[in-house]
Amino acid sequence: MKVVILGKGEMLANLILGVSDAGFEIAGVFRHEKTSMPRWRLLLHDFFKSSPEVTLIKEKKLYEIKCKSANSEAFKREILKLNADIILVGTWKEKLKKEIIDLPKIATINVHPSLLPKYRGPNPYIQTILQGEKQSGITFHLMTEDIDRGPILAQQKIDILPMDTAKELKAKNVFMARLIACELLKKLNAGIVQPIPQNESEATYFPNITGKEKMLSFENQTSDEIVNTVRALHPYLPAYITYKNLFFIVNPYKIRLTDKTGTPGAIISKCAKTRSLTIACKDKKAVKMSGLKLYRFPPLTKFFIGWLH
Repeated sequence: MKVVILGKGEMLANLILGVSDAGFEIAGVFRHEKTSMPRWRLLLHDFFKSSPEVTLIKEKKLYEIKCKSANSEAFKREILKLNADIILVGTWKEKLKKEIIDLPKIATINVHPSLLPKYRGPNPYIQTILQGEKQSGITFHLMTEDIDRGPILAQQKIDILPMDTAKELKAKNVFMARLIACELLKKLNAGIVQPIPQNESEATYFPNITGKEKMLSFENQTSDEIVNTVRALHPYLPAYITYKNLFFIVNPYKIRLTDKTGTPGAIISKCAKTRSLTIACKDKKAVKMSGLKLYRFPPLTKFFIGWLH
């Protein structure tokens, strides 16, 4: 069975490993960066900042598809030339056209990092934590013209631990993608996979974040919402505490709920030595944040925390 993989970053690397583990031929790899970066810039990027997927492609001597879009005639010709049985897609921003989806002999399969039909949309890593979920997952499904709606081929639940950020959740997802890709491809080759239609009555959709979420509002957010926001945004965006004209960057690994209470937005306690602030939230419960850094002037953090009142 010949597999062509489309993807980016850690997800692409793990899909390459999963297909290799299954013992099937990787006929070609199409990195998303090929569609979004000028050729000269990508060459410099790969030279100075080699990534796991690039290293794997070089080590395994994989054929790299060089097109500007997965919807282009050039890509279509590549798939026909490579005689692909499966197109496997993981982390891809383009919406593929039906004529591309229908090209491989068996199927085009998308990898979505949530328990579909829940959390359809562009960034479930952020949204599942932002919404306070204790569990997420990963889904392999047949790709259709309707994004994230195709029949499910394989799915696995993943626990979200109390201090997991989007970074840890993503790491769990991409590792699980490797395992599922290996198992699923073997089953597809044996013809023992039964696609299961998604239950539309359970479907939810969350758009990408706006960026405004990074400015924490203790008067308008509960303590749980503050903690979830800080965890969800890492490593994509820093979360900020604002005090008059000062901005403090919150450490996502040094934030916790406390048993203290107070007026929403009030500083309950502070410690310059540990660079910490304990602030009451909308529900009057306080959150302690240590290891803060003053935006643009980190060395002055202790001084300004001591100055706060």
